Amino acid sequence: MNPLAPSSPILSPARDPSRRFGIAFDVEPYRGCPFGCLYCESHNALVPGESFGSVTSRPDAVAAFAAGLSGKAVGTIIGFGKYFEPYPGAESERKVTRRMLETAAVARAGVVVVTKSDLVAADADVFRTIRANAPAAVVMTVTSVNEDVVRKLEPGCPSAADRFKALAKLAQEGILTGVLIQPTVPFVTDTEDNIVQIVRKAKDAGCRFVIASFGMNLSGVQRERFFDLLDREFPRLRNVYVDQYGSRWSCVSKFAPALKKAFVFECRKLKLKYGMKDVVRLIRPSSSVQLKLF
Repeated sequence: MNPLAPSSPILSPARDPSRRFGIAFDVEPYRGCPFGCLYCESHNALVPGESFGSVTSRPDAVAAFAAGLSGKAVGTIIGFGKYFEPYPGAESERKVTRRMLETAAVARAGVVVVTKSDLVAADADVFRTIRANAPAAVVMTVTSVNEDVVRKLEPGCPSAADRFKALAKLAQEGILTGVLIQPTVPFVTDTEDNIVQIVRKAKDAGCRFVIASFGMNLSGVQRERFFDLLDREFPRLRNVYVDQYGSRWSCVSKFAPALKKAFVFECRKLKLKYGMKDVVRLIRPSSSVQLKLF
């Protein structure tokens, strides 16, 4: 089924809201992404004929979203950005994500937006409106504080510094914010110093939580693409990956135990939530909504 076709459902039920920010349904305002991240798994979500670098959206996206929200319980959390960036540069003109957020506010639905773009800060006013009746949170993905590494891993993305500035602006507006350290790229970003620095900068930006994973996946069409880009940006690492992981799709950092220990210690010291169950309770403190029903 063509996901851009008007007949296609625009909301996708989440498998387990308790494991991913309390999200009950996902929506993708756009398909494709201009950021060109080396590690991106979302190429596997494309349908035949789609170009990942071409950012598209359904002509009826906002209307279809409104219809999809009809009948949903007040406070039902909608996730933005599971596969594709909800704030590509095109959002500055098209405003598809903003109009969907405004629609969610009218329907009194909650939202959790996962992004790598500082453009999200422009919608602080809509998040405040949503927050009056339902959960609203912004989760910023940050993989490194080293801007040289960021430019290689995420060539089309805003700098890490600009992402933290956006988080600080949202936090100052009273919006619940957090950081997602995902993926941790083995032999590139898997150092204790990098993880700890991200946690500290999240705290400085007013974030309330940080979620981290300590590895990455190499599956489907993404695997060869990653290796090709690795050859260009990090020469000789391909052989290291092959020696370490073989053909396995799950590439957990060999430093994962030490990284997790440092991560947890820093989060506890700075009083940041870091476990998904605690983060879900932070996003949705009301005990009247039973996530297991979704």
